[in-house]
Amino acid sequence: MSMAGGQGRRTEQVARAVIVAPGTHTSGTGVAFWLTVLLSLSLLVAPAYAQDKQREQLIPILGVTMGEKPTGTVEFLILSFEERHDRAGLSIQFRNAPGRFSRMAQTAVEQAIYRTAHVAGLSTDSWSVVLSVPHSGLTVYGESLSAMVALSVVALAKGELIPSDRVITGAVTPDGHIAPVGGLSFKVAAAGAAHLRRVLVPDELDEAENEWRTPFLVHVTPVGSISQAYHALTDHPLRP
Repeated sequence: MSMAGGQGRRTEQVARAVIVAPGTHTSGTGVAFWLTVLLSLSLLVAPAYAQDKQREQLIPILGVTMGEKPTGTVEFLILSFEERHDRAGLSIQFRNAPGRFSRMAQTAVEQAIYRTAHVAGLSTDSWSVVLSVPHSGLTVYGESLSAMVALSVVALAKGELIPSDRVITGAVTPDGHIAPVGGLSFKVAAAGAAHLRRVLVPDELDEAENEWRTPFLVHVTPVGSISQAYHALTDHPLRP
C-alpha cells in the first residue's frame, strides 16, 4: 500500500482500508448531505432491479484518510451485478474513473467474493460484477472494504438487499471469518456522523486498536464469521 507523507510501517499495517481524496476533505455535514441524496437514489433504483438479473446498488464503505491527522470517512461505491446465461467464470471489472481502486483493494475484493460465495454454497461462474468509485480523484486502498463488497454481491445474487444504513468493515479470511482491521475508532465516528445506524466490526480487534466511544444511535455489532455478518446485515441467513 502506498502511503502519503512520512507515514511509517505501523500505519500501513493498521490502516488497511484507507480512502485518499487528494486536495479534498468531506465534512460531517457534507457526508450527511450526500448520504441522503445517494440513499434516496438507491431506494428508487432498487425496485427496478428486483425482477431483473441485472441489479445495481449504492453501498457505503468506511475508511481512514491518509495524512498527518487521519480522520474517518464514509464513501460510496456503485455496485452492479448481473447473472449471465453462460458459466465462463466470475467476471469483475473495476472502473478507473471517476475514482479508482488500488491493486490491493482489487485483489482483496475478488478473494472476498469467492470466499463468501463458497460459504453461501453459491457458484460464481455466471456472475458479472462492476465496481466504480463515483468521486473524481478518490483512490480506495486496502482490504477492509472487501467484506462489505462481497456480502453486497452475494445479497444481490440471492435477490436480497442490505439496508442502506448498515455497513461492515473487515476482510474475509480463507476459512470464512472476518479479519481484524485498524482505524475502528475513526470509522465508527464517521459512521455516526453519516447517520449509519448499524456498524459491523470484527470480533477480534487489532492489537493497536484503542477503545472508542460509540456514537449516539449507532449499534456496533462484533461479528466473527461471514455467516454472522450476512445475517446481521440482511436479517436473513446466508444459507437456508
